[in-house]
Amino acid sequence: MMHYQKLKLYHYPLTRSVRVKWMLHEVLGDAFETEIVAVIKGAMLTPEMLAKNPNHNLPMLDIVWEDGREQTMLESGAMVMWLADAFPDKNLAPAPEASFARTDYLQMIQFGASWMDAILWQLRLNRDLLPPDLQQRSVFDMNHAKWAREIEPQLIARFEQHAYICGAAFTAADCIVGHIVRWARAYDLCADPAFDDYLARLETRPAFQLAYSDADQFGK
Repeated sequence: MMHYQKLKLYHYPLTRSVRVKWMLHEVLGDAFETEIVAVIKGAMLTPEMLAKNPNHNLPMLDIVWEDGREQTMLESGAMVMWLADAFPDKNLAPAPEASFARTDYLQMIQFGASWMDAILWQLRLNRDLLPPDLQQRSVFDMNHAKWAREIEPQLIARFEQHAYICGAAFTAADCIVGHIVRWARAYDLCADPAFDDYLARLETRPAFQLAYSDADQFGK
């Protein structure tokens, strides 16, 4: 099995890259490199960055393998899943086999990183990012209502059964869903006490605290 030599995360506080930074702290402590990229100032649009990532998004995770080859990952959900499987001793994912637990875990990671993320992105675009003349209040309202009506009941039902998104134990899926829930609260969503309790549990984790320690740098 091939091992890596070095991991480097390109990161901007409070964005999707915090999911990966959190996961890296869970499995490696501080034994990885981080570069903060001022994405809101267009730093991802330089020729150097576009050569690495034509999608000009964050996070990016650079991997240098033991044979010298370099690889760049661009999808936060894939990064979180890879890190959990690469460090099985940390017990952050069910074993990669055909099982109820593994299937549920993969489902929740993808639910968070794709479906839930897509809804929140529409909220962000139509309140915070697009120029006022391009914002569509109807799109914002539709997606806000969809989240409250469809997403929240599913999550609350899980938290009524167990402490974390996939059961009694914290998993890598909580790095995705925990970030998503915090993001949703910026739009006055996920206000039920079940979410308060869930986030309170997550916030006790040292890796969570390290991942969010640069939150005051957002916007700079």
